[in-house]
Amino acid sequence: MITLDAVYLLAGLMFAAFAILTVRDGSNPKRYRTGAFWGLLALSFLAGGRIGDIGNGVLVIGLAVLALFGGLGQGGSETSTIAARTVGAAQFGDKLFYLALIIPAVALAGTLGLKAIHISAIPLVDPKQVSVISLALGVLIALASAMLLIRPPLSAPLQEGRRLADMVGWALILPQMLAALGAVFALAGVGHAVGELVGAWLSSDSRLAAVVAYTVGMAAFTMVMGNAFAAFPVMTAGIGLPLIVQKFGGDPAIMGALGMLSGFCGTLLTPMAANFNLVPTALLELPDRWAVIRAQAPTAILMLIVNTALMFALVFRF
Repeated sequence: MITLDAVYLLAGLMFAAFAILTVRDGSNPKRYRTGAFWGLLALSFLAGGRIGDIGNGVLVIGLAVLALFGGLGQGGSETSTIAARTVGAAQFGDKLFYLALIIPAVALAGTLGLKAIHISAIPLVDPKQVSVISLALGVLIALASAMLLIRPPLSAPLQEGRRLADMVGWALILPQMLAALGAVFALAGVGHAVGELVGAWLSSDSRLAAVVAYTVGMAAFTMVMGNAFAAFPVMTAGIGLPLIVQKFGGDPAIMGALGMLSGFCGTLLTPMAANFNLVPTALLELPDRWAVIRAQAPTAILMLIVNTALMFALVFRF
């Protein structure tokens, strides 16, 4: 049976290759520091389940120290020139866009179809992780298709992937870190504390107040944490489950879906989601550091209002 360990293995090997290529890149002024950063990240994927909690904690501290003191560097090598890429874009045209569509297409097809495939009564893919595994499969198929169509040097995917990772830097692992922080907060009982604080001022008979507290709280906590996955266990344990589900009998599936969407509204509004809102401005060299957030703010606020209205209309009706 294919499990999530296969995805971890692929990711670990990729980051290990990034580390080796970075150390060998003489154009990177901080190649050893940056190589160590990607090497530690590779170790977390390859051996995180075997080095224990203390080992993983030391590894995370090492990543933070490398990113904080001196930062990461960028290499200057590219696998093709601008002129060559311009010629390639004209040659292949829309086919390049089709390559990108392979990933979501395979992910969707795998999520819907792989659960039904069994070999000797054993599922081919872990049913609990079929979506993530299908996404990884889509990436591999898209990569193979691109190699057959474009026929670049064999090292080009790793070199270009490493170059992009260097440009993004430490923000590349921010979602992973913040999601883990959310799990730590949930285990520490932060959700229970939030629930007690909300319960102290929230009207005990108001369903609308409970819904507003949950959706707005999801957005606000996401703005603080920078990631809706980190906010979800805290706000759901503190407000969603005890009030909307248990007290007022709301549907947990509808609450969870619209709650996550409300959290994503907060993602659009915060610099803490650096990989979404700050990295693009740096990559595009925009003069306004907050340009992405300013452009997203009206949509985010409107979506939050709509999500709140939808939850109040639907969560208690099913």
